[in-house]
Amino acid sequence: MAEPRDPNDPKGLIRESFRIDGITEGECRSIFLDWALSMPVGYDAKPEVEALLAKYAGEPTDHPMKQVLSQALVTSGEPKRRGGRAARVVL
Repeated sequence: MAEPRDPNDPKGLIRESFRIDGITEGECRSIFLDWALSMPVGYDAKPEVEALLAKYAGEPTDHPMKQVLSQALVTSGEPKRRGGRAARVVL
């Protein structure tokens, strides 16, 4: 019997990442990118990421997908544009 679809993970990508033995952080990042690209442009997926972290709270803390999901919640702030000479010269 098939598992019910999770509205936060409709393709089951995140679920499957937790089932793969020996999965690496790089592989989890790739899976997460595929998951994120399935979201509409400009969509804030923070609530879905939080729900997925809550759903998989029982998984080991050091699982790479939990780390990737946690990193997705960290905001990086406004990007700073460096133009002109400052962009070409490394000090």
